[in-house]
Amino acid sequence: MLRRHALAALTLGGIASLAACQDSLALAPTDTPDLNLEKLPGEDTELGDVQQRYIAGGGGCRLHVVETGNRKGQPIVFLHGISQSWLSWSAQLCSELRRRYHLVAIDLRGHGLSDRPAAGYDDSQLWADDVDAVIRELSLDRPILSGWSYGPLVILDYVRRYGESRIGGVQFVDGISKLGSAAALSVLTPAMLAIVPGLFSTDAETSVRGLQSLVHLCFAHQPSAAEQYTILGYNVSVQPSVRQAMFSRTIDNDDLLATIRKPVLITHGSADAIVKVDIVAEFQRLLPNAQIQIIAGAGHAPFRDDAPAFNHRLAAFAEEIERANRGT
Repeated sequence: MLRRHALAALTLGGIASLAACQDSLALAPTDTPDLNLEKLPGEDTELGDVQQRYIAGGGGCRLHVVETGNRKGQPIVFLHGISQSWLSWSAQLCSELRRRYHLVAIDLRGHGLSDRPAAGYDDSQLWADDVDAVIRELSLDRPILSGWSYGPLVILDYVRRYGESRIGGVQFVDGISKLGSAAALSVLTPAMLAIVPGLFSTDAETSVRGLQSLVHLCFAHQPSAAEQYTILGYNVSVQPSVRQAMFSRTIDNDDLLATIRKPVLITHGSADAIVKVDIVAEFQRLLPNAQIQIIAGAGHAPFRDDAPAFNHRLAAFAEEIERANRGT
């Protein structure tokens, strides 16, 4: 019953978010990046409506995908964190980024409005196949893969299985790259480690308390009550067994990170209460050419805590990749 109500809240939240995107294509003037987001060089802007579709991912899992923005622009694919949703990226999908870039947000398998298979959440190949299916089905030309929290693990699953040739670059947002070891645990804060048992609990009250704590830890600037209701709704809609299976993987991507040659942007909130900011130094060691953005005062979700700063830097990164792809 609780999960049914959560799914209803998720659907209503999605409808409201889509309507907001349709009604407002611009940020406030003070939030608008300095970059030329009005049109692509030499081309007229084709600003498409917000569209939802389903794409068959790994093992036939139906993935819910939201697409908006300039279909001729540099594609950016957003991958949310564990127990989250495409709605996490509302401050990007409804921003000025739409005028220049082709924005795509995926509900990960087992999340949001995507299918919820009983198993497979520990399978690197399935995660990689999901990303590959979206790139191929939407004919995305060298997209930037932007992954939040758990999202970089999915990006690295893709790169390990499919290589870098079909992507333009990657962005890790307050992300992790390993699981199942002391080194993996060392980058998580004590506050995050304390709530993990509750995230796996099948007792409804215990689970909801754990998810409420997770939502609270995500933000340095707490969302409104209405936003928190929607966020908690899509967190509760994810089965505890899915969260546990995702966390129970054993992964170490240090070997892979050292081989990445495409542009990388590491974005992290200075006040992240889930993943320690110390992880940035580790990424710098393995990715010496990576660009670094520390967003002052932002928490684990800097794309919401300080959307203008996040969007501005992402736009600059995308513009660099566009220029490189054009050979200019």
